[in-house]
Amino acid sequence: MENLLRPLIVVGGSVVLTLFIGWATDRLLCKADERHPETSLWGLLRRGRIPYQLVLCAALLRGSFDRAEVLENHRVGVGRTLTLVLIGAAAWLAVRIVGAIVETTYTRYARVHHDAARVRRVRTQVSLIMRVVSAVVGVVAVAAMLLTFPAFRAAGASLLASAGIIGIVAGVAAQSTLSNMFAGFQIAFGDMVRMGDTVVVDGEWGTVEEITLTFLTVRTWDERRITMPVSYFTSKPFENWSRGTPQMTGIVYWHVDHSAPLDAMREKLRDILRECPAWDGRAYGLDVTDTTPNTLQVRALATAKDADDIWTVRVTVREKMIRWLAEEHPYALPRVNTADALLPPNHANGRVPGGIAPQRRAHESPRADR
Repeated sequence: MENLLRPLIVVGGSVVLTLFIGWATDRLLCKADERHPETSLWGLLRRGRIPYQLVLCAALLRGSFDRAEVLENHRVGVGRTLTLVLIGAAAWLAVRIVGAIVETTYTRYARVHHDAARVRRVRTQVSLIMRVVSAVVGVVAVAAMLLTFPAFRAAGASLLASAGIIGIVAGVAAQSTLSNMFAGFQIAFGDMVRMGDTVVVDGEWGTVEEITLTFLTVRTWDERRITMPVSYFTSKPFENWSRGTPQMTGIVYWHVDHSAPLDAMREKLRDILRECPAWDGRAYGLDVTDTTPNTLQVRALATAKDADDIWTVRVTVREKMIRWLAEEHPYALPRVNTADALLPPNHANGRVPGGIAPQRRAHESPRADR
């Protein structure tokens, strides 16, 4: 009977004590979160309750397992397993605690500063720092687990002796990976590109969605994801539309006939922009930028507060101006040279202002109008 009760009391007591301490700690964190709503630290720390309970349970079982007097032939294996669980749970808990502290600091910073570009920069740096911390904690935890095995401790001297050669070989083999890793640090702290920035890469327009130490993901306007090595952004040119201020100037081109009413087009552009909510009201303009034997190239400029709004402004201006020309001034649209010319509505009796008569067709006789 004693052989049955002893392990039941040791194991059951450890589990019950773990659940009680975990519940009490969780209640304390809830009360702290209610008393301090200005910070999210206490609420974020509750995410670590599972690794916290694993650490408690593994530590209690590791300390009291010898008194249970069970599995005597496998005492070393059970003890080593509990030690491995304790190390892994401690590393998991450390990552959760660091993540809660970093996320709370970022949230407080974003609440105080209203500069979107600076907030995105800090967000990028925080994300990369968390990945580095997770990687370092993971490596340390794995190393601590390996050191629990005597065979690895005995081979430590020889491994350290050959660490230089192995490091050189690994560096040559992982040259691309290391370059991407250093490029990731350069992007994070060099403020070249940040999460949420609008970029144009290889002719593709999109938003930076994720940045890691080795790759960067761009979400395009049609919801595709383009994954690229971060070294691309440190070695090749790219467009960052969110660099500095997000305000942008959009350009719209038309090809119109030489007789197009430019003054009326400028007034219509002003009316279109006033009815467009995406226009920020800073500036607009319409000018002739080029001419060909058949058409004029007309360029319209309009401003908006960011890349999304400038796209809306451009498509709205392009569509409504063409529709207005087709309905009100069809003679202003480009025509093929062999087509019959349409005179503007202010031309009377077939004469243009200035007394210059229109050219007669080749088959018409000069005496036809006598």
